[in-house]
Amino acid sequence: MHYQTISVVGLGYIGLPTAAVFASRKKKVIGVDVNQLAVETINRGEIHIVEPDLDKVVQAAVKGGYLRASITPEPADAFLIAVPTPFKGDHEPDLSYIESASKAIAPVLKKGDLVILESTSPVGATEQMAAWLAEARPDLTFPQTYGEASDIRVAHCPERVLPGHVLRELVENDRVIGGMTSKCSDAAVALYKIFVEGDCVITNARTAEMCKLTENSFRDVNIAFANELSIICDKLGINVWELVALANRHPRVNILQPGPGVGGHCIAVDPWFIVNKTPDAAKLIRTARKVNDYKPNWILEKVKLSIDEFLHDNPDKKLNNVVIACFGLTFKANIDDTRESPALAITKKISDFHQGHLIVVEPNIADLPISLSHLVKYKDIEDAVKAADIIVVLVDHQEFKENLKESDLSRKKIIDTRGILENL
Repeated sequence: MHYQTISVVGLGYIGLPTAAVFASRKKKVIGVDVNQLAVETINRGEIHIVEPDLDKVVQAAVKGGYLRASITPEPADAFLIAVPTPFKGDHEPDLSYIESASKAIAPVLKKGDLVILESTSPVGATEQMAAWLAEARPDLTFPQTYGEASDIRVAHCPERVLPGHVLRELVENDRVIGGMTSKCSDAAVALYKIFVEGDCVITNARTAEMCKLTENSFRDVNIAFANELSIICDKLGINVWELVALANRHPRVNILQPGPGVGGHCIAVDPWFIVNKTPDAAKLIRTARKVNDYKPNWILEKVKLSIDEFLHDNPDKKLNNVVIACFGLTFKANIDDTRESPALAITKKISDFHQGHLIVVEPNIADLPISLSHLVKYKDIEDAVKAADIIVVLVDHQEFKENLKESDLSRKKIIDTRGILENL
């Protein structure tokens, strides 16, 4: 199977790196996105997201004529759909982006094309996508009705990369390939083998969809254990960071580090897709989600308590003069992604109730989100520490690990949700 032209629909944190890696293998790649600014940025050889080394790969691909971005889909041999799957209502999966992408590419499909859904999706989404395509193109045949003899091949191949390491993991990680038929799977394997050095493991579409949800639910449950443990330790006067380190010396124990909650578009979202599909059976998965969703509220109560303690210790200070500094807004360290970020949510809620001053330190974001645009953003960590009465560490960015420990934190109230200051 020869793929001369590949189209990637959705040029975000997964789509753009994927498009760039295909283009680096000297394949013609047409990236499609509804964001005109993103399209223009990419066509200049620049990027609109933060990911190490991606800027160099995109610049080389655009300069070499292998990567081009467009608002409108164009004919290609393979189409990868990598658009968001957010919530609607009570944690119900919203497939409208997948539907829009399907209907957008349908007019340019031709016999022999391959369509892959990469978006993390609830079980059955790939079949739904195929149904939307079939409805839009009755002149073509699809796997759900024509099986192996279909004109169009359809598969689900979820990504499983770590932000900050995407380019390397796209190439090195194993890939789960879930075709609607065996020929669909073979076609998808041939496409990914253009750059994937890991194994391409074949299964069916529904199992592939469930595999991605299972991986992230497994991590969510384990994070929930750590977060619940931190709340228990706080009540018992035990240092949770020391406890975890001690427990992890057991050869068969590997407890994760607690934090202020769980963020990102995967771990904080995917478990709900399982719960939504099987609400009566997914008891542990639902409970883990509730534990992790509760953790930001617990942090906020700690902040309020710290304000009261600071005022008690400093009777000459008025509430409207108390300065709180929030360190970090992203959902994990050393990236610019704030999707489902507990750090961002906590900072926003502090700004809602705190009558004093609130400042923000976030080295990976040039401008504060609109919801926090009224706040002051400090670039210098030392200046922020000097200005603050209460320090809330929400993200363990490398800059914080290196510089917070060197700053004078004496007489400051500290809420360290990441454990980077526990030895001070």
